Amino acid sequence: MSLTDDEKRKIIDEIRAFYLDVRGEEIGIIQEQQILDLFMETLAPIIYNQALDDAFKWYKAMSENLESDYYSLYKDV
Repeated sequence: MSLTDDEKRKIIDEIRAFYLDVRGEEIGIIQEQQILDLFMETLAPIIYNQALDDAFKWYKAMSENLESDYYSLYKDV
Protein backbone atom coordinates (compact mmCIF):
# COMPACT_ATOMS: atom_id res chain seq x y z
CA MET A 1 0.00 0.00 0.00
CA SER A 2 1.37 3.38 -0.88
CA LEU A 3 0.34 6.86 0.13
CA THR A 4 0.76 10.17 -1.60
CA ASP A 5 2.92 12.79 0.05
CA ASP A 6 -0.24 14.72 0.95
CA GLU A 7 -1.81 11.65 2.58
CA LYS A 8 1.39 10.99 4.55
CA ARG A 9 1.45 14.61 5.75
CA LYS A 10 -2.16 14.40 6.91
CA ILE A 11 -1.57 11.16 8.82
CA ILE A 12 1.62 12.48 10.40
CA ASP A 13 -0.30 15.61 11.46
CA GLU A 14 -2.88 13.33 13.11
CA ILE A 15 -0.13 11.37 14.88
CA ARG A 16 1.44 14.61 16.12
CA ALA A 17 -1.94 15.92 17.32
CA PHE A 18 -2.71 12.63 19.08
CA TYR A 19 0.53 12.65 21.02
CA LEU A 20 0.08 16.29 21.97
CA ASP A 21 -3.63 16.05 22.90
CA VAL A 22 -3.74 12.63 24.53
CA ARG A 23 -0.27 12.20 25.93
CA GLY A 24 0.79 15.81 26.31
CA GLU A 25 4.01 15.04 24.46
CA GLU A 26 5.64 16.59 21.44
CA ILE A 27 7.39 14.08 19.22
CA GLY A 28 9.94 14.69 16.52
CA ILE A 29 9.77 14.19 12.78
CA ILE A 30 11.72 10.93 12.94
CA GLN A 31 9.41 9.52 15.61
CA GLU A 32 6.34 10.54 13.61
CA GLN A 33 7.71 8.82 10.52
CA GLN A 34 8.62 5.69 12.50
CA ILE A 35 5.09 5.46 13.89
CA LEU A 36 3.62 5.86 10.41
CA ASP A 37 6.01 3.20 9.07
CA LEU A 38 4.99 0.83 11.87
CA PHE A 39 1.31 1.33 11.10
CA MET A 40 1.92 0.84 7.38
CA GLU A 41 3.87 -2.37 7.96
CA THR A 42 1.47 -3.88 10.48
CA LEU A 43 -1.99 -2.45 9.77
CA ALA A 44 -1.95 -1.84 6.02
CA PRO A 45 -1.89 -5.54 5.05
CA ILE A 46 -4.73 -6.30 7.46
CA ILE A 47 -6.84 -3.42 6.16
CA TYR A 48 -6.00 -4.33 2.55
CA ASN A 49 -7.05 -7.95 3.05
CA GLN A 50 -10.29 -6.88 4.73
CA ALA A 51 -11.03 -4.53 1.84
CA LEU A 52 -10.49 -7.42 -0.59
CA ASP A 53 -12.86 -9.62 1.42
CA ASP A 54 -15.47 -6.86 1.50
CA ALA A 55 -15.14 -6.29 -2.25
CA PHE A 56 -15.49 -10.02 -2.91
CA LYS A 57 -18.63 -10.25 -0.77
CA TRP A 58 -20.11 -7.28 -2.65
CA TYR A 59 -19.15 -8.80 -6.01
CA LYS A 60 -20.65 -12.16 -5.06
CA ALA A 61 -23.92 -10.52 -3.98
CA MET A 62 -24.05 -8.52 -7.22
CA SER A 63 -23.35 -11.68 -9.24
CA GLU A 64 -26.25 -13.46 -7.57
CA ASN A 65 -28.51 -10.52 -8.40
CA LEU A 66 -27.24 -10.56 -11.97
CA GLU A 67 -28.15 -14.23 -12.36
CA SER A 68 -31.70 -13.72 -11.10
CA ASP A 69 -32.06 -10.61 -13.27
CA TYR A 70 -30.84 -12.59 -16.27
CA TYR A 71 -33.41 -15.34 -15.82
CA SER A 72 -36.19 -12.83 -15.26
CA LEU A 73 -35.66 -11.68 -18.86
CA TYR A 74 -36.62 -15.08 -20.28
CA LYS A 75 -39.85 -15.19 -22.26
CA ASP A 76 -42.43 -17.91 -21.75
CA VAL A 77 -42.37 -20.34 -24.64
